[in-house]
Amino acid sequence: MEGSVLKKGFKPSILVFCCNWCSYAGADLAGVSRFQYPPNIRIIRVMCSGRIDPAFVLKALKDGADGVLISGCHIGDCHYISGNEYTKERFERLYNIIIKQLGVNEKRVRLEWISASEGKRFADVITEFTNEIKDLGPLRKKIF
Repeated sequence: MEGSVLKKGFKPSILVFCCNWCSYAGADLAGVSRFQYPPNIRIIRVMCSGRIDPAFVLKALKDGADGVLISGCHIGDCHYISGNEYTKERFERLYNIIIKQLGVNEKRVRLEWISASEGKRFADVITEFTNEIKDLGPLRKKIF
């Protein structure tokens, strides 16, 4: 019943995990370039997207995040050789098993590859993701 909630004035709480070397630098470039995107995100910088445990995503949803975005270096460009490949595998398991079993709408958790030179893309992804979460409304489901 997520979509039937009155959404007028809803400002989603979105948590964004960014790898230090690419996505966080892309976010920095978006800011320096003054690309506009919604201000209701909170960024957590990690050294590599491969360090993001699926439990972090579940805890974020449990603690009130309406959406979680994981971003890292493009496949083949990881500063830690294959960290983002681990991220992809973990995300697929999280998405296919845990998220579906918990009944959370699949659009609430997203994985994106954003490089340091893609500030505009970072802003576009954040805007698009925020709009999707706004359309879904607040996450009112008790996770566990």
